[in-house]
Amino acid sequence: MTSPSDLDDDRGCLRVVLAVPLILLTLVAAYFCWTALTITPSGTWDDDAYAGIVLSCAVTIAAAVVAAAMWLVPSVPRAISWWWTLPALLLAVVAGVRWAVGG
Repeated sequence: MTSPSDLDDDRGCLRVVLAVPLILLTLVAAYFCWTALTITPSGTWDDDAYAGIVLSCAVTIAAAVVAAAMWLVPSVPRAISWWWTLPALLLAVVAGVRWAVGG
């Protein structure tokens, strides 16, 4: 039989292991969201800047979707609560708005 303290220790270790890719994906999303927000086209003719905005927004949304999909794996919600995915999802919303407005 396992004691409850052993079970809590396992959840703590699982939380750390699962938090690493979730945090890395959130950092990737944050970087590309920042990039999408800071790119300013020189004019309506600046297709490269618009392509950079679209690419940055797409990478932000993709990283956020992967982070959210990671939480849908059945063992993850037992170790990590849903609010861990909230920053990545908020970054995806910001990137989606930027894509719609300026991409």
